[in-house]
Amino acid sequence: MPCPLLHINPEKPDNHAIRQAVGVLRAGGIIIYPTDTVYGIGCDIHQPKALERLCKLKSIPVEQSNFSIICHDLSHLADFTTPITNPIFRVLKKALPGPYTFILEANSKVPKFFLHKKKTIGIRVPDNAIVAEIVKQLGNPIVSSSVHNTEDELMDYFSEPELIYEHYKDKVELVINGGFGNLQASTVISVLDGSFAVIREGLGSTEHLW
Repeated sequence: MPCPLLHINPEKPDNHAIRQAVGVLRAGGIIIYPTDTVYGIGCDIHQPKALERLCKLKSIPVEQSNFSIICHDLSHLADFTTPITNPIFRVLKKALPGPYTFILEANSKVPKFFLHKKKTIGIRVPDNAIVAEIVKQLGNPIVSSSVHNTEDELMDYFSEPELIYEHYKDKVELVINGGFGNLQASTVISVLDGSFAVIREGLGSTEHLW
């Protein structure tokens, strides 16, 4: 049976619909959702079997997965990263919520199945009310990846929820239609050893960040 295509107003998300999405995540399901960049696909960080399924969908061995996590706000940082300096925090506060992924040092609270041998973690706080409310009500981050594979070109269907649904309806538990997505990915910035390094240029400008 195909999964539902759930319409949610991106300006004023319906609480009942948000609870439905949260319920799917808590039950170990995989959902597709809008962000401020491309549509994302993800699962609850505390559901290892869902993460294994997500890796299969992306054709990536679990030990080689390099997913980021979506947080509701910067208050989640202390739960999953080592302490950061005030100058770095000021940059994060300026950039987030926004179309950026920050690579930070992970702490011991990050589930081992998520990290494997990695010691870093990618943090996203998208400027999108739907996914922000989902993560807020879930109470912890979701493991996230873009719906396209890295070797794929960002074709038009990746921005069109109805076409995303047709492609994934037999592979995930829920697809959220939150309007057209963006065809540009987030800007990835490494914040290791106290310095910033742009790993990938994306939608987020770094011109005035630091």
